[in-house]
Amino acid sequence: MKKIILERLTLRNFKGFGEFTFDTRGVNTDAYGDNGTGKTTIFDAFIWLLFGKDSSNKADFEIKGLDAEGKVEQQGLEHGVEGFFIIDGQRRDLRRVFSEKWTKKRGSALSVFSGNTTDYYIDGVPVKAGEYKAEVDSVIKEDLFKLLTSPSFFNEQLKMEQRRKLLLEVCGEITDAEVIHGNKALVKLADILGDRSIENHKKVIAARRSEINKELVKIPVRIDEARRSVPDVSELDEELLEEDIQTIRAQIRNKEDEISRIQNGAEISVKEKGLREIETKQIEIKNKLQTVTLEKVSAKRAAVDQLHREIDQLRRSIEDKQHRVQQNERTIKARKQEADRYKADWTSVNSIEFEDHHDSNCPTCGQSLPAEQIKAAHDKAVADFNLRKSERLTEISAKGKAASEDIRQLEQANAQISVELEQQNETHEGLQQSVSSSESELNELRSGIQDPSANPEYKSLQQKAVGIQQEIGQLQSSSQTTVLAIRESISKLRIDCADLEASKARFDTSKAADKRISELEQQERELAAEFERLEQEQYLMEEFTRTKVAMLETKINSKFRFVRFRLFKEQINGGLEECCDTLSNGVPYGSGLNRAAEMNAGIDIINTLSKHYGFSAPIFIDNAEAVTKLIDTDAQVIRLIVPPTFDSLPAETKEELIKLHGSYEKASDVWKDKNKQLRVETKGKQHEEAI
Repeated sequence: MKKIILERLTLRNFKGFGEFTFDTRGVNTDAYGDNGTGKTTIFDAFIWLLFGKDSSNKADFEIKGLDAEGKVEQQGLEHGVEGFFIIDGQRRDLRRVFSEKWTKKRGSALSVFSGNTTDYYIDGVPVKAGEYKAEVDSVIKEDLFKLLTSPSFFNEQLKMEQRRKLLLEVCGEITDAEVIHGNKALVKLADILGDRSIENHKKVIAARRSEINKELVKIPVRIDEARRSVPDVSELDEELLEEDIQTIRAQIRNKEDEISRIQNGAEISVKEKGLREIETKQIEIKNKLQTVTLEKVSAKRAAVDQLHREIDQLRRSIEDKQHRVQQNERTIKARKQEADRYKADWTSVNSIEFEDHHDSNCPTCGQSLPAEQIKAAHDKAVADFNLRKSERLTEISAKGKAASEDIRQLEQANAQISVELEQQNETHEGLQQSVSSSESELNELRSGIQDPSANPEYKSLQQKAVGIQQEIGQLQSSSQTTVLAIRESISKLRIDCADLEASKARFDTSKAADKRISELEQQERELAAEFERLEQEQYLMEEFTRTKVAMLETKINSKFRFVRFRLFKEQINGGLEECCDTLSNGVPYGSGLNRAAEMNAGIDIINTLSKHYGFSAPIFIDNAEAVTKLIDTDAQVIRLIVPPTFDSLPAETKEELIKLHGSYEKASDVWKDKNKQLRVETKGKQHEEAI
C-alpha cells in the first residue's frame, strides 16, 4: 500500500501565523489550543500546499494576515507553506509561496501593487505550476486525497449520487441476471424482459399503463355517446315496414306500366278511381283485421327491449364489483406482506441489547474517572438507547397497525360487495327468465296476425279490382291529363316509400350502435386484463429492486467494519426511493449521531477506501476533543483539539494543578494562558505535557 506520512509543516506569514513549524516526527500528533489559536489553519495550510485550496475546498480564501478592519496587515510579505513528507519510504519536500507583485511605473518614485504570484518548489528546486501539479497528481489525485484525509468529506461534501457511485465502485455492480438467479420468485422476469433492461422495461410499463388509463377513461364516454345515438324504434316493426315498402314499390311499378297502356284518358281515369277505392277498402279491411294484434306486438317488443337494457346495466354493475373485489384482494395481499415485515422489524429491533463501550478513563489526563461519573454516563447511555429503541418500536407498531386496519377495511368492503353481487346475480337470472318468456309471447303474437286474403269481402274486392285492371288494359287512350294524374300518384307513393325507408334505416343505425357498444365493452375488458398483467409485471420489477437492494447492501456493508449503508428507502405506496445513508448502529449520519460517532464512521470509510485504492494519507480530525476513543487505522492521525476549560477538568487534575500553582485562581489563569497558545504533542511525548 502506498503511504504518505507528514513529517513537518512550516507556515510563514500564513493566515495569522508569522512563523510556525508543525512537527509531527512522522507519528500521530495532537494539536491543542483554544478556538482561534490556529488549529484549523494547520489543516488549511496542508491542503493549500498540495492543491491551492483550504480544508473547506475553497480556492479564494484569504491567506494574508488581516487587521481588525479586515484589511491586509502588512504588504510586501511572502506567504508560504513548506511540507516534508515520507512517501513510500522516500523523503520529499514540497513548497508553495504566494507573493505580492509590486511594480514602479515610469516617472514614479513609488512601487504600485499589481497583483499576486505563486511560486512552486520540489525538493528545493523551482518548478512551473503544471510540473508541480503533475508531481502532486502522480502521488495522489485531489478528490481521492480529500476522501482519505478528512473523515467528514465522504458524508458532508459528496452528493448522494457520488457516494452511491463510489460505493458501487468499491464493491462491484450486481448484474440483473445475478439478481434474478438469487430470487426464485423472479424466474418469469427473464422471459418478460427479453432483451430489455429493468429500467427500460419499467419505462415501457409506465408508458403503456398511462395509455391504458387514458383509454379506460375515454371508453365509458364513447359508450355513452353510442347509446345516446341509438334511435328509438320501440314503436316500429321492421318486418311490417319492409312489407309496406315492397307493396308501395309494386304499386309504383304497376302505375308506371299503366301509363304506357293508357289509350282513353277519361275512361281510364274513372276506372282507376274505382280501382283506388277498391284498394282503399282493402286496406281498411286489412287494418281492421291486424291493428289490434300489431298494437300488442309493439307493446310486447318495447317490454322486451326494456328488459334487455336492464340486463346490460346490471351486467356492467356486476363486472365492476368483481373488478373492485380483485383490486382489493391484491391490495390486501400487499398490505399483509407489509404487516409481516413490520412484525419482523419489531422483533428484530426489540431483540437489540444495550452494549456499553464507555471509556472509564479521562480523555485528557488518562486517569480513571470517578465511579459516580462513570455510572452517570452509563445511565445516560442506557436511557438514550432505551428511548431510541422505544421510539423505533412505536413507529414500527404504528405502521403495522395501520396496515392491519387497511386489511380489515378492505376485507369488510369485499364482504359487502360479495353480498351485493349475490343479490345482483339473482336479479340477473330473474331478468333472463323474463326475457325468454316475453320473447316467446312476442313470437306467438306475431304468428297470430290474420291474412286478409281469406276474408270474403276482401276476396270480392280483389276480384273486382282484377276485372277493372283487365278493362284498363284493353284501353288504348293516350290522354295527357290522365298520364299526369298517374304520375302525381306515383310521386306521392315515392314520398311515402322514402318515409318508410327512412324509418327502416333507423333499425340499421340501432344495430350499428349496438355493435359499436359491444366492441367498446370488449375493448374495455381486454384493456383491463392487460392492465392487470402490467401490474403483475410492475410487482416483479419492484420485487427485483428489493432483491437487488438487499444484495447490494449486503455486499457493500461486508466491506466495512462498523458503518452500514442504506441505498434505498421504502415509500408509503410500496415503491423504493434511491438514497445513500451512512448508518452507525442504525442511526443515520447527520440525524442523531454525536460527533465521536461521526468521526469514527468517517475513519471506518477511510480505512476501506484506503484498502481499495491501496493508498494511505494523514487523517486530520478537527474538533477531536469530542472523541474519547478513535477506531484503529493504519494512517497517520492528526487531531486538532480544543482543551477543556479549567472547571471541566477532572477533580484530580484540578487538585494537582491548584497544588502546583498555590491557588485556584492562579491555576485557572495558568491553564487559560497555556491554552491561548497552540501547542503540538506527538505520540512519543509525555501525556502530562498535553495538560
